[in-house]
Amino acid sequence: MTNQAPITNEQWLGAYFVIRSFEIDSSFIIYHSSFSFLGKIICMVLAAREMRICLVAQNASLKFGGEASLPWLCFKYLRQRGVDVHLVAHGRTRQEVLAGFPGDADRLHFAPETRTDRLLWRMGSWLPGKIDAQTFGTARHVFNQMLQRRIVRRLIAGRGIQLVHEMTPVSPKQLSLMYGLGVPVLIGPLAGGMTYPPAFSYLEPRGARAVEAAGRALAHTLNRILPGKRDAAGLIVANDQARAALPRGVRGKIFHIPDVGVDLRVWDQPGEPPKPQGGRIRLVYLGRLADWKGVAFLLEAMASVVKRADCVLEILGDGEERGALEAQVGRLNLSDRVTFCGWVTADQAARRLGGADIFVMPSLHEVGGIAILEAMAAGLPVIVTDWGGPAVHVSEDCGIRVRPDSRDGFVAGLADAVLRLAQSPDLRHRMGQAGRRRVAANLYDWNQKIDSLLEIYAQLIEDAARTCN
Repeated sequence: MTNQAPITNEQWLGAYFVIRSFEIDSSFIIYHSSFSFLGKIICMVLAAREMRICLVAQNASLKFGGEASLPWLCFKYLRQRGVDVHLVAHGRTRQEVLAGFPGDADRLHFAPETRTDRLLWRMGSWLPGKIDAQTFGTARHVFNQMLQRRIVRRLIAGRGIQLVHEMTPVSPKQLSLMYGLGVPVLIGPLAGGMTYPPAFSYLEPRGARAVEAAGRALAHTLNRILPGKRDAAGLIVANDQARAALPRGVRGKIFHIPDVGVDLRVWDQPGEPPKPQGGRIRLVYLGRLADWKGVAFLLEAMASVVKRADCVLEILGDGEERGALEAQVGRLNLSDRVTFCGWVTADQAARRLGGADIFVMPSLHEVGGIAILEAMAAGLPVIVTDWGGPAVHVSEDCGIRVRPDSRDGFVAGLADAVLRLAQSPDLRHRMGQAGRRRVAANLYDWNQKIDSLLEIYAQLIEDAARTCN
């Protein structure tokens, strides 16, 4: 998509007010060079007012984080633009979504959680994560989409939906039942194909790797049987790896948009008062507490760091590994240096980041990395693993990438990176400012992403109308 300045909500609402107050026709100004930018805004507002969009997602949840936050945020920002949009998600997120959008209850629809759902979940819970994802996880997804498909069909018939946008799952090879609906379907952003670094492959059982490889090979055949991705009018990919992983035979237009994004207005805000020169250095981690997030290795690095620098670490987030990590903190005698804060809201996280000095994300299996971009938007230097999504999002001028070539080398690299930034306020400042600029300039800002999505929606709806005519 274009790399022009994003249209802010203030400009958008201002144009909307002009249209409503003076009943301006976009044709009056669209070709007038003196009002080219204003014309673009007004024409996009006019187009958005006419669009009727349905977002479909496996989950829509800020608490789940990761890809589950994408449909939530997309719905939020489309509604801010005045778009007639509906959201279809799984019933497990009903309470959170309804609480988040109390004025839009009639636009929120949920596939019920059934006995079949619960049975498939219980059976999959006995298996390693990757094996469950390729077997019972796929079965749960297909069953859920069968229910969602019925809801979407009712919305198309009853609400005149013009385009269906399936936002998650983000796996390029995952099956989609959103086909044959009579309206164009857009799928994405898609990202995936992730593996562990070779030195950490032991974190994934050998059987899980074999099942995953078999599942990916079988995906091409299954995507012929359930041709949602093959028949989609458009597919959004986050990177070249995702495009290469698409099922064979896709016929739709391919668009490139990052799979992660941030609202700069939320994260670019004052935090706690600045600390005096030479004071205690505050590190922060934000994310789920799962084994692949690598927090255990960060704690090992902290045991070395605190012997040479006055540093503390705040861990924002929760998850299945919290108990084990808290026990590790006790064994390493870090109880006075590491604090577990649990799950926090976006506003709370923004304030915590605003009062921190360094952000650390040691994840070993990260496709995206929303929390990293949030930290960069907050003006923090970042320390990340030189692998997967973080290696793409973080450049050398805004953070330090640590190679995961060996277990001991990774722990030592994290410690060295923390010490390097802890000992140089100027370097922290330069990297923090560079990170903020990078987020604003690379389609990571949600205002830019929504601009791009609206252009894609309009294009696919126009293509469908032209085909019908």
